[in-house]
Amino acid sequence: SFSFEVILENPIELHRITVEVLDINDHAPVFPNKEKSISFEMSESAVAGVQFPLRSAEDLDVGQNGLQDYILSPNDNFILKQHANPDGSKYVEMVLQKPLDRERNSHLSLKLIAVDGGTPQRSGTVNIDVTVLDANDNIPVFNQSVYKAFVMENTIKGTSIITVNATDADSGSYGLISYSLYEMKGTAADIFSIDENTGTVSVSGQIDYEKDRKYEVRVEAKDQGGLIGTSKIIFDVADVNDNAPVINIMSFSSPLSEDARLGTTVAVFNVKDADSERNGQIKCSIDGKLPFKIESSLTNYYNLISDQRFDRESVSEYNITITATDMGSPPLSSSTKLNLKISDVNDNAP
Repeated sequence: SFSFEVILENPIELHRITVEVLDINDHAPVFPNKEKSISFEMSESAVAGVQFPLRSAEDLDVGQNGLQDYILSPNDNFILKQHANPDGSKYVEMVLQKPLDRERNSHLSLKLIAVDGGTPQRSGTVNIDVTVLDANDNIPVFNQSVYKAFVMENTIKGTSIITVNATDADSGSYGLISYSLYEMKGTAADIFSIDENTGTVSVSGQIDYEKDRKYEVRVEAKDQGGLIGTSKIIFDVADVNDNAPVINIMSFSSPLSEDARLGTTVAVFNVKDADSERNGQIKCSIDGKLPFKIESSLTNYYNLISDQRFDRESVSEYNITITATDMGSPPLSSSTKLNLKISDVNDNAP
């Protein structure tokens, strides 16, 4: 949805109009980077119940038209297990239900199908290629199923945020682990990176609290035999007062008759601050002792109102400075100036 404001003048009136856009099923589910296949290397000694994360599909549609379900092609070894994220999106894992036998079948070809709930229904497909390896019977295990980290929005690139750790009971090359991040939605892929050897996650892009207040990424630990352990990292972003208020004059009546009644609206202005909470809360003031006051109107809108009667013979114009200050620490402010001229009326006898 989107909103806009309409201002009627003489007399001044302010109205808000909101337009809601309804979705149609015009997008099919798509797997990331238009992947044609997902490749796994799995040990024949992997026990039933071992889970293998699969790349999730994305569907730009919403509601019933969005991604609804995943289907795995029929096979003897694997079933599909679906999970829901806090935001309602889904991700899937392939679960081994019957042990593999490399001597009977060293390669499996499966299909993962993502379907939406629209009419007609749309779908996306990716191939899964499984190569069966010998004797790697322990998967990497993270010491936490969920990691939580706190990061300021102005954190500079290269700053280390958190280090994850996984262990593998196997020895030799089967016990060597490499780390990677995946399932990074939106801008997260450009903001976080991980050292594949140490598991240290660092900031690699610009964090903006006003765009995203929380990031959720998945991390995997993969040993040299192809087995994968997974965990999740949740980054909570803290706001910094890095945006000053912006004042926009929407309507201004000048000149103004000297016989204008008390409480006449002289100007309507809008103040926006891209920061949040106290950093985005605004106070408006007028510099100096002038016959005007400011009253709040709609959200983020203010009226400049006459607070005394005018006498052009005494004061023929006013230079009005309006200042908007946020509640951050330290506070940020901006100002704008108006020159109001007072027009004459025949109110004095010779």
